[in-house]
Amino acid sequence: MEVIIREYLQEDISCLMEIWNRVVEEANAFPQTEHLTREEAVNFFAAQTFTAVAVLGEEVVGLSILHPNNIGRCGHIANASYAVRSGYRDLKIGEKLVRHSLVTAKEHGFRLMQFNAVVSINHMAIHLYEKIGFSRLGVVPKGFLLGDGNYSDIILYYIEL
Repeated sequence: MEVIIREYLQEDISCLMEIWNRVVEEANAFPQTEHLTREEAVNFFAAQTFTAVAVLGEEVVGLSILHPNNIGRCGHIANASYAVRSGYRDLKIGEKLVRHSLVTAKEHGFRLMQFNAVVSINHMAIHLYEKIGFSRLGVVPKGFLLGDGNYSDIILYYIEL
């Protein structure tokens, strides 16, 4: 079966919530500490420049959100987040989501993509971003509080679109 990346639909909200909240629970990638409620999820995913879902067969197995990294004179820089349902993380779905978001960002007029906080223990994401051509901007020592109470460095990345 082929993974299809498409814009999310309202009927995807429950799946988006489940995938997003699971990554929040894992406490090693997203900075959020609280689960999204249904109402919050509806508003959150609608507020993005673009929310995409990765679909395998009839099942939503991943998501990406795309939005400005900043405002005004820095509004041409995009930011994105990605999440793949556990159990599907070795199928290159994350790579498809990242590549899709780069194309989508350019279509929305962004000129750069910047990631502000890639957690240093997220080796799969780091490998993927560097494979695609993202450049490291630097490291913030102990910038991320892990779920176990320890701190991990965060890495900043960017790529020109």
